[in-house]
Amino acid sequence: MRPKAHSTARRVLAVGYDYTLMTVGALLVALAVRVFLVPNNVITGGLTGVAQLLSSIFGTPVGLVVLILNVPLLIFGWRRLGGFVFGVRTIYTLVLMALAIDLLAPYVRPVTSEPLLYSLYGGLLDGVGLGLILRARGTAGGTDIVARLVETQFGIQPGRTLLICDLVVFSGAFFAYGAEKILYALLVTFVCTRAVDFVLTAGRGARQALIITERPDGITQALLHDLGRGVTVLEGVGGYTGTARAVLLCIIIRSEVGALKAAVAAADPHAFVVIGEASEVIGEGFRPMLPSRPAPPEDRADG
Repeated sequence: MRPKAHSTARRVLAVGYDYTLMTVGALLVALAVRVFLVPNNVITGGLTGVAQLLSSIFGTPVGLVVLILNVPLLIFGWRRLGGFVFGVRTIYTLVLMALAIDLLAPYVRPVTSEPLLYSLYGGLLDGVGLGLILRARGTAGGTDIVARLVETQFGIQPGRTLLICDLVVFSGAFFAYGAEKILYALLVTFVCTRAVDFVLTAGRGARQALIITERPDGITQALLHDLGRGVTVLEGVGGYTGTARAVLLCIIIRSEVGALKAAVAAADPHAFVVIGEASEVIGEGFRPMLPSRPAPPEDRADG
């Protein structure tokens, strides 16, 4: 296979994989809303929460309202947040999610009426679905677009904007559902956030080891040849003694922590070792580097 053809095939597979994740994610979000949240009057944040409020007051379809509310946001965000690729992926996810929320209504029933259960599992499904969408470099629209627009215009962190939007929605829900439902809504939001973080970092985590030693050669050789991991040698000076010491930086996967400890102990039993969590590692031996910005629309027609 020619290099160009091989690159095209990989690109097609990558796009197909992204759309598979976005499809599964959108369906999971729809299930969370339809099975756990809407039947029990538990509000969510963002435009989905607004749609739930309008549905409880006027009886409007939740999915259709979500779609309508997103139209002006898509118009404003189309060019500023990624152009063609952003627009196509967002529209695909939104339409699928909105249709699934409304079309599933006649076929699914609430699984439980126990507040703790529907809050936990509703938040879990919602978070896993959103995490899959974000992992595929997609977006579910809504207040995510608002947050990104505010960030580009005013430099305000997206988390603050999302928090303000959710507070506005929850304030309206307080008068419609009462204080108890708001407490459960906050629980849903917390579980959802944790689930999103877990999905985004699953399979991408590693361990970062800092090794301060007077015998760097033996440790370096063990890590390079026995573990097959790269090592960066830094220069360090003891703050108390003023003695120069080598500081070795090595990134490993979780299962290699024991082997690293054994290698360090064998080469220098007096070494000082710090092992911490690395939420994501990009580069040789781990995940490949992705472009930091999408290509212009005329160069990208893959959606």
